[in-house]
Amino acid sequence: MSELDQLYQEDRDPTPPPHPRILSLANQKGGVGKTTTAINLGTALAAIGERVLIVDLDPQGNASTGLGIDRRNRNCSTYDVLIGEAPLRDAVVATAVPRLHIASSTMDLSGLELELGTTPGRAFRLRDAIAALNKNAAPDTDYTYVLIDCPPSLNLLTVNAMAASDAILVPLQCEFFALEGLSQLLQTVEQVRSTLNPNLSIHGIVLTMFDSRNNLSNQVVADVRQFMGGKVYDTMIPRNVRISEAPSYGKPVLVYDLKCVGSEAYLKLATEVIQRERELRTH
Repeated sequence: MSELDQLYQEDRDPTPPPHPRILSLANQKGGVGKTTTAINLGTALAAIGERVLIVDLDPQGNASTGLGIDRRNRNCSTYDVLIGEAPLRDAVVATAVPRLHIASSTMDLSGLELELGTTPGRAFRLRDAIAALNKNAAPDTDYTYVLIDCPPSLNLLTVNAMAASDAILVPLQCEFFALEGLSQLLQTVEQVRSTLNPNLSIHGIVLTMFDSRNNLSNQVVADVRQFMGGKVYDTMIPRNVRISEAPSYGKPVLVYDLKCVGSEAYLKLATEVIQRERELRTH
């Protein structure tokens, strides 16, 4: 039995406490646009009036850096929250974007799996921390959306994110091995759903780094849409130099250059996410 299988067996608990809408951005492959999508989708949701918290669960901390949070200012991080030394509210800092906050990460997170070992309930650390977040919060300081930026692996951090989430949003790069990685992720989601979080669903798949001049890109889009049908968002995120430049200035691309094609795509994606949310609520 693998460590993950053991974790699923030990930590069954089908009654998650109430919380805001929680979406995990997950894909075990690196460089597919998870962090970029978390930052810019969060910014776009905040721009249309949602109160958004990004939880940085990647030890590399790129979401925090991309939102201008200096490493020296991360005195309390998601690591402190997951080992039980601080409430999530203590790790939250404001960003330059109104209504958008972030709980930053540090490299300490990379040792979390070893540190927690076989601690009971270790798959639910994040879920319980988020559940406590809105308790006693003033109406204008509670969060309507929590976006979790997962690391590029299917480890305890990603399992915590999935156990805490209502749904998974999967950024998928338009490249040759895209579907191969997707099927592995879907298996993990199914495993988490059957053992840790029966309410978990796939919110949608967003195709990233799309280049219409590239035949392979177009073929990948056709294959993914055929394989996943309506789960694939209509909006595709194009390859765009402004998207790549923005993090080095500590800004979302929507703040760095609102008029570029990348910004327009993320605004469309946010609209589509909200639309799906409405449809989910009415069913």
